[in-house]
Amino acid sequence: MSSEVRMPKPHIPLEELQTQVANCRKCALCETRTQTVFGDGNPDARVLFVGEAPGKNEDLQGIPFVGKAGQNLNTLLEIAGLKREDVFIANVLKCRPPGNRDPRPEEIEICTPYLREQTRTINPEFIVTLGNFATKFILKTDRGITGLHGKLMMAGRFKVFPIYHPAAAIYDHSKWEALENDFVTLGQLLKQ
Repeated sequence: MSSEVRMPKPHIPLEELQTQVANCRKCALCETRTQTVFGDGNPDARVLFVGEAPGKNEDLQGIPFVGKAGQNLNTLLEIAGLKREDVFIANVLKCRPPGNRDPRPEEIEICTPYLREQTRTINPEFIVTLGNFATKFILKTDRGITGLHGKLMMAGRFKVFPIYHPAAAIYDHSKWEALENDFVTLGQLLKQ
């Protein structure tokens, strides 16, 4: 019996991980993307926001949350006392599903090691999940965002705070108040 000490796996620098993502050809989404959308923001962020997948504008620009949902997110960040440059924003998938369809289970399985590694490297205190897919993936639950939003939970050592996806308010204006309230709560949690 060896009394070998296991060393923790070293973190992959974000630049190296971004290159791996840009060169990824592990699933069919590489055939339809314009480019990958790695993520954007402060590599030492206290808060990591995780969305579902890039949309059309994100696919064109290579930056997450740049369309109408991104404008909503910027407004909501201010409510929490945050700016985009304070946080890191990523998605479960790094490529846009055609027609903005929902991510398929096999695509999630193939792509999420990148998100896990981003999370390990950034090492945030809070992970804010935006919408159903990110929430279900991070919390490993089948419960939907409607019953989970605005409640602080734990996933391993991370504080997880599920929130509706900012795009939800584009289609359902009644969600805007819930989004605002959840970002007020997030701001309060960050001050504690």
